[in-house]
Amino acid sequence: MDAKSVMDYAAKHDAKILDVRFIDIPGIWHHISFPIHQLNAGSFEDGFGIDGSSIRGWASIHESDMLLVPDPNTVFMDPFRDVPTLVMLGDVVDPMTKQPYPRDSRHIARKAEAYLGFTGIADQAFFGAEAEFFIFDNVRFDQREQHGFYFIDAEEGRWNSGRAEHNLGYRPRYKEGYFPVPPTDHYLDLRTDMTLQLEACGINVECHHHEVATGGQTEIDFKFDTMLKAADNMMIFKYVVRNTANQYGKTVTFMPKPIFQDNGNGMHTHQSLWLKGKPLFAGEAYAGLSQTALWYIGGLLKHAPALAAFIAPTTNSYKRLVPGFEAPVNLAYSRRNRSAAVRIPMYSASPKSKRVEFRPPDPSCNPYLAFSAMLMAGLDGVENKIDPGQPLDKDIYDLSPEELKNVPAMPGSLEESLKALQNDHKFLLKGDVFSQDLINLWIDYKMKNEVNALRMRPHPYEFMLYYDI
Repeated sequence: MDAKSVMDYAAKHDAKILDVRFIDIPGIWHHISFPIHQLNAGSFEDGFGIDGSSIRGWASIHESDMLLVPDPNTVFMDPFRDVPTLVMLGDVVDPMTKQPYPRDSRHIARKAEAYLGFTGIADQAFFGAEAEFFIFDNVRFDQREQHGFYFIDAEEGRWNSGRAEHNLGYRPRYKEGYFPVPPTDHYLDLRTDMTLQLEACGINVECHHHEVATGGQTEIDFKFDTMLKAADNMMIFKYVVRNTANQYGKTVTFMPKPIFQDNGNGMHTHQSLWLKGKPLFAGEAYAGLSQTALWYIGGLLKHAPALAAFIAPTTNSYKRLVPGFEAPVNLAYSRRNRSAAVRIPMYSASPKSKRVEFRPPDPSCNPYLAFSAMLMAGLDGVENKIDPGQPLDKDIYDLSPEELKNVPAMPGSLEESLKALQNDHKFLLKGDVFSQDLINLWIDYKMKNEVNALRMRPHPYEFMLYYDI
């Protein structure tokens, strides 16, 4: 769309309010609203002034003035507002230089796409991410000097099977929640409503279903897109499912591991490269892949420990990435085998469908940073012809310790992943896609506000282990 098309779209939908949204460094959406008459053709050049000093990871107080420039290609009507509200995503610009703000995650994704074209390897990268989430009925948590706890509940949770009051049974067993029909699947209608709201916002939904865990684990898959657009769509997706659930009196979380001893939330990310309208990952090598695809896999596997800092960026992520339990922590690739970190889907023989699926990411990530980092790792693999080694067409969870000895693994904690990023990030600096400033900021922020903050606080389970020691 151009400026005129947006103005016409606003008039057609009788928009009264403009809502411009942007993302902070950790990955949370923020917004600012204006009467629709504040929007004009000049808004797409001049932007709107905002104070960036209170946004996590952004400017200090003495350089806080920013411009938020709406992107006309991201327009949609917010389906949850009482007053017709036009939404656009914004790019952050320095008002003094009129240059993109270097710490704006969306700008980093733009640079990653530009670098892709500069390499000559491809001119488009397509990403399709499957972000799982839980639907709960109640959540309570607190952390103080003398106590710390969390409590979650879901009508569908198997733990409610022994409840004395109104109890009709039909709840998925632990790790047996995949695809049951209602009434065991409690959320078919809610997911359908989420799907319709997503489509109203321009998201092309492919399917929805219950996921493996009890307690309302869900997946709604939407169509892949170019990398920047896929990241935009992920933010719209999270907003829509949260607000639809809220209208039903329920709450959604994308935490990687909110329930002990059941499956967590992953974000398996499908990736492919194209050049001049032709797919580059189809070929005659293993699993119908091209040599380019194998090198791309080599880059993902080589840099996976460093990538973990962006694709599994919370301390909770590593409650999911536990060897031998559910997530693919072993850095290998395989066709069909879902226990490998990289899987090559075999649903279709069409060259256009040929892609690689990277399985360690989870939906707690900032998608602009996570997608950009994965793309840069894959491109480094292609540029340097990184051999991914031999495929591992076995159930990795059943391998003996001797067999596993030579299979590298994902980091076991956020601290380990940040150390890996500290030691391996030159591939991210190519083309000035990521800056050294951003890398340092990410490591410092995560260490101070998450790793060390958690380290300092007693854990409830420690009382069970040590109170009488």
